[in-house]
Amino acid sequence: MADARRQLRSGTVVLGGMGLLAAALTACSSDPDKRCVDRDSYNLSKGYKVVADKNCTSTKAGANGAWYYGGNKQGTWVEGGSFTKPRKASSGSGGGHGVSRGGFGSGKGSSGG
Repeated sequence: MADARRQLRSGTVVLGGMGLLAAALTACSSDPDKRCVDRDSYNLSKGYKVVADKNCTSTKAGANGAWYYGGNKQGTWVEGGSFTKPRKASSGSGGGHGVSRGGFGSGKGSSGG
């Protein structure tokens, strides 16, 4: 009986630890799927040619790389993404969208008594 209780407790610790690890890894990923591509390589059927990251970090005149976010990579080509870096999703305000409900001090439906 004690072995079964001990085994259950250790399983709970492992599962809880895995959840924390997953949450930490998700929170640490600052950039979504990004790749360095050659802006001049666009092909209608393939998208942009993926190049070495140094082409996006270098200031050389010959480097024409740009960060490309998201998209579907097929071999050395990527399409369906954007050159605009996506904003981080905030868990706070919804930018003015969503449901607004009255509550204490909201001024809605209050009666002076």
